Amino acid sequence: MPFILEDLEVYNLAESFSDEIWKIVNEWDYFIKSGLGKQFTNATDSISANIAEGYGRYSIKENINFCFYARGSLMETKSWLKKSFRRKLIDESQFYVLIGQLELIHLKLNAYIKVLKQNLKKQNKDV
Repeated sequence: MPFILEDLEVYNLAESFSDEIWKIVNEWDYFIKSGLGKQFTNATDSISANIAEGYGRYSIKENINFCFYARGSLMETKSWLKKSFRRKLIDESQFYVLIGQLELIHLKLNAYIKVLKQNLKKQNKDV
């Protein structure tokens, strides 16, 4: 059975996280949604989208690059999450649950990048 994108835990965690953020932002009023909300959901959606795009690329090196883009989007998401908390758009308990989920995605993404780098090194050795 071939390895498929949906088998990647980090991808699934990022997808679930972005759906959760979408539900939260969808409840905000128009002004907040049109500014911070759009930026927040775009950054959050970009995490899993970049993991998916990298997975679909031909080379391991390209996959790693897209994982770096995903990590950049993750850090942007963290910034929007903190702003949302400071601006009282999410409460303290929501913030700590979400930041915990984001930290887990970050750890899993770093682990995935590490495996990809090991595979790249092995591939280069075999050539």
